[in-house]
Amino acid sequence: MSTLDTPPESPAGSTAASARPKRRRLPVGELVVTTVLAGLGVFALVEAHTIAIPASSNAVGPRAFPYAVGAILVLSAVALLVAQLRGDRGEVEGGEDVDTSGGADWVAVAKLTGAFAALVVLVEPLGWPIAASLMFGGTAWALGARPWWRALLVAVVLNTVVHIVFTQVLGVYLPAGPLEGVVGFG
Repeated sequence: MSTLDTPPESPAGSTAASARPKRRRLPVGELVVTTVLAGLGVFALVEAHTIAIPASSNAVGPRAFPYAVGAILVLSAVALLVAQLRGDRGEVEGGEDVDTSGGADWVAVAKLTGAFAALVVLVEPLGWPIAASLMFGGTAWALGARPWWRALLVAVVLNTVVHIVFTQVLGVYLPAGPLEGVVGFG
């Protein structure tokens, strides 16, 4: 019997368990994104059914676009799930200016969330120019703008211009809050 006919000897201490491939961990973060994507798609499909169709509607009614978007979201979520279960993973950012070993800056995330929440709560009582200025100024501050007052000043000018353009030029209502009645805001 030649050496080609004999099975190779296993190293000492090896077992059948070590020959099995290692079990891969599920990408929890990526699966959350997939679940949210699927949820948004299902929501769009369900809510599209509640859209009233006027009698004057053509063959393609107002439900067509939401149905298409919902279907694309669900199909994308399914394709993403299949890719994730097959082992495809998102690559870590390889940019030269990104510290991939650093964690998330949760303080900045909290500041940004607070700025957006403040806009939602304050837009009716304070009006668009003031509430949006606070949101933009808060966002710039959360992202490290220095000095903070310059970012707030730019936000005030920008949101005043946006408000005047929307209300006076485009005819779109934006709440003015306490500025109601002031020239250009009413």
